[in-house]
Amino acid sequence: MVTKEMLIGEIIQMNEKYPEILMAAGMHCLGCPAAAGESLEEACAVHGIDVEALVEKLNAGEKLTDEDLNNI
Repeated sequence: MVTKEMLIGEIIQMNEKYPEILMAAGMHCLGCPAAAGESLEEACAVHGIDVEALVEKLNAGEKLTDEDLNNI
């Protein structure tokens, strides 16, 4: 289960769909060294993304289809 306190580096290693979900939400710098040590909440604040909505989407990640990913 993903929480807003988790580090981006941890999240992207948990599930193969998580990087896709983060990128679809507007986080295009997942490979940046700073991103790996940043919490999801911090990254969302920088990118102007609703952290609660993104946590919900990440936790539903295994159920999301490719069409769902296009609509994030």
